[in-house]
Amino acid sequence: MVTVLVAFAVVALVVPALTPLLGRRVFYVAALAPAAAAVLTLAQTDRALHGGVSESFTWIPQLDLSIAFRVDALSWVLALVVSVVGALVLVYCASYFGPDEPGLGRFAGVLTAFAGSMYGLVIADDVIVLFVLWEATTVFSYLLIGHDAAKRASRAAAMQALVVTTAGGLAMLAGLVMLSVTAGTTRLSAIIAEAPTGTIVTVSVVLILAGALTKSAIVPFHFWLPAAMAAPTPVSAYLHAAAMVKAGIYLVARLAPAFALLEGWRETITVLGVLGMVIGGYRALRQTDLKLLLAYGTVAQLGFLVLAAGWGTPAIALGGVALLVAHATFKSTLFLVVGTIDHVTGTRDLGALSGLGRKMPWLTTVAVLALVSMAGIPPTIGFVAKEAVLTGFIEALHGPGSGWAWFALVGITVGSILTVAYSLRFLWGAFGTKPGVEPTEPHALHGLGVVPSILGLAGLALGLFTPVVAHGIEPAATAASMSGAEAVPHLALWHGLEPALGISAITLLGGLALFAARSRVEALQHRLAGFPSAANTYRHVMRGLDRGATAITAGLQRGSLPYYLTVILSVFVAGALANLVLGGPWQFSIRFADSWGQIPVVLVMSVAAIAVTTAKTRFAAAVLVGVTGYGMSVLFVLHGAVDLALTQLVVETVTLIAFVLVLRRLPPRIATANPSRFRLLRALFAALAGVTLAIVVIVAASARTAEPIWPDIPALTSSFGHGLNVVNVALVDLRGWDTLGELTVVVAAATGVASLIFVNSREDTLPRLRDLANDVTNDKHRPDGEPRAWLPTSAALPTGRSALLDVVVRLLFHGLIVLSVYLLFAGHNAAGGGFAGGLVAGIALAARYLAGGPAELGAAAPVRAGRLLGLGVATAAVTAIVPLFFGREALYSEFFEATVPVLGHVEFVTATFFDIGVYLVVVGLVLDVLRSLGAEVDRQRLEDSRVPTNDTIEGNPEQEGVTA
Repeated sequence: MVTVLVAFAVVALVVPALTPLLGRRVFYVAALAPAAAAVLTLAQTDRALHGGVSESFTWIPQLDLSIAFRVDALSWVLALVVSVVGALVLVYCASYFGPDEPGLGRFAGVLTAFAGSMYGLVIADDVIVLFVLWEATTVFSYLLIGHDAAKRASRAAAMQALVVTTAGGLAMLAGLVMLSVTAGTTRLSAIIAEAPTGTIVTVSVVLILAGALTKSAIVPFHFWLPAAMAAPTPVSAYLHAAAMVKAGIYLVARLAPAFALLEGWRETITVLGVLGMVIGGYRALRQTDLKLLLAYGTVAQLGFLVLAAGWGTPAIALGGVALLVAHATFKSTLFLVVGTIDHVTGTRDLGALSGLGRKMPWLTTVAVLALVSMAGIPPTIGFVAKEAVLTGFIEALHGPGSGWAWFALVGITVGSILTVAYSLRFLWGAFGTKPGVEPTEPHALHGLGVVPSILGLAGLALGLFTPVVAHGIEPAATAASMSGAEAVPHLALWHGLEPALGISAITLLGGLALFAARSRVEALQHRLAGFPSAANTYRHVMRGLDRGATAITAGLQRGSLPYYLTVILSVFVAGALANLVLGGPWQFSIRFADSWGQIPVVLVMSVAAIAVTTAKTRFAAAVLVGVTGYGMSVLFVLHGAVDLALTQLVVETVTLIAFVLVLRRLPPRIATANPSRFRLLRALFAALAGVTLAIVVIVAASARTAEPIWPDIPALTSSFGHGLNVVNVALVDLRGWDTLGELTVVVAAATGVASLIFVNSREDTLPRLRDLANDVTNDKHRPDGEPRAWLPTSAALPTGRSALLDVVVRLLFHGLIVLSVYLLFAGHNAAGGGFAGGLVAGIALAARYLAGGPAELGAAAPVRAGRLLGLGVATAAVTAIVPLFFGREALYSEFFEATVPVLGHVEFVTATFFDIGVYLVVVGLVLDVLRSLGAEVDRQRLEDSRVPTNDTIEGNPEQEGVTA
């Protein structure tokens, strides 16, 4: 199972690179991953239906956390639905999209990654793993819905789906944590087998239900689903028919055996399920867009599904599982039929389509098969499923909770009448001949009808071969129902003349009558159009949040740095002093110095810190602040922490460079435009903050009562991490998870800074020396035989350059790069490591930029910073995960040593790959800083210099100083 998930990840990463070569055929490659998952799931059929198949890898043994997967009968059904429909939809995409579709490779990769996340979700047996994959589907669905980023509707729909499902996901996370802590395990199968009880469990289950209901677009969270129809039709066919919206249904069915009798469970799913059927069916009758009609029909069917899957009794659970399979077949078929119609006619408006049934008889037949199944008419799987659910609720009328069973049965009947009506509306709207409407002339299908035909015929075949299908659905229904004496009944196409068949006849006649009276129904709906809706409520809430956030931001973010510092330091001083007063008494242990060498260093640092307060220029202040940092590196050396000293040294250098780059956008002198006021008060407040911090440090250092762990770390570093550098081994091995998290934070921070600075595009737009119009620089203009210039002339560059600085930087650059690589590989046993090595390489790149500007930086690093950042995080993450596939713990480091000719005795530890990831992230971060704070600021300054000054714009005082 884990191997299949890795295959999904690999294919998702590979298909974007293959797209330029294969074009639309890349979708056939992408379909291999879900096809492999389907084959594996079928191979596990016998074991899955009789006990289950499990895989588990230890993740954090101290917390009893594992990466665990389990395929039982219920997850087997869902895995088949996800993988089979996913493979078919990917095949359909090869015919649906044109060769010039923008972002085709990215779309194929994201859709494959979504399929893998959904497959992992339904087989996850650990609640933490389930939640991670749950949120992965949310992120991937956001990207898929917003595929056409140029359209505002796509962006808004993607954001709406992300906000609603993420909010529910966060509530679900809290519920899963509370439930797993109460149960004493994170294993989902163990929690269900021995369900805990109590108030905390009730609250946690409510929170989990909130996540499930938002994910499956259940009323009142249904409004995001119709909006998501802005996505390409294959996305709707997969995510909103067979996959994503099924995640919440699956979770409800999974938890029903343990919590169906919990107070409030049945009441919640019954009320919301019935409301979903009625509201979705009612809104579907109003739609003129075929895709929106299906979207509201999906809302109605999801209400039916959550009601059937969550009731918990064996008979109803049997119908719920069958309905889940039926819905995946008929709704994905209908969405793909709509996509085909839109593709060959250019419209989805049922008022503009006419006579298409005669022009496309086979597609009409396929649509009829799907609609018959959706309406619950024999001999389709939809009829079998609906009959089973109706029979189950009729039996529940004579047991406990009969009142809610009556409510559910009436709601299902009304919802089924609406389902028949909007099914007929779809058939008439898509394929009927309408008087006064010009006949529609479709283009050739070009293979678009193959996949809908397979899915449409599948709905019919599953109904005809119900005894065969029952062998898989009945064990799944057992897994989704409460244990007891009552056995799961047999699933059959025909049970004779039973009450359920009579209700089906009533729904069919009622739907026909409702469709026949469609003109009067539409008139009534128009008169009732002013009623409040969930979508409008969402918009009002979001608008209120935006206004509230704007007001709070305007009050707090006033653009005044002294104000910000006052607020931050006031909270710090008040909180620290309150804790010091209330938490005492404290014992103080102060030592004047560890060595006499510290005294002059501290004096220099103190003088520099005091001099900062009197500095007149920003550059001088930045340099003086840097002196304190360099002094700290000297203190590290005096304490024997050479590795920390090296890191501090290069960090301070890079930070100083960043300061200098930023200062170019600010006036050179401090307090020129806004002279400082209340200087004495500021000085006293600064002194108070400094003294408070000093006291906190002294108290914290003196408050230790337990034995420290540092004496054991060197031995642990050597024996466990196979290295002598304590700092580096701790970063990449002993606490590698922390480092991995910090790398993601660094990447997020770099992205945020760049997003604030780059106005139009985040792409790498650095100029290259070879692109500059100079005969000496450009190879194609250089006379044959003339040697290439080692140092291009300044005439070729947009800004002047210092020849001396150029020569020095050229001489030092390659040596610094070699030094950075040495520090990377030597850091496990000596001073250095990926962090320090990356910063040294960053200093080399910064020197090239300072010497020659953006063109030199582009020549020195002809690679996008974002790719380095992504590659670095991916390298570190893969290094952390790979040991799991060899039966080891995550981040396990393997040690190798051998005698190699020429090199001699060589030692290598696999944690070095993690360090390489750190190195790449740091180099990418520095390059991103140089591009954003350097090259982009250069470009913006150049644009500002071209703005007309107040000399050319007379009488406009607002333009004064615009070019300062």
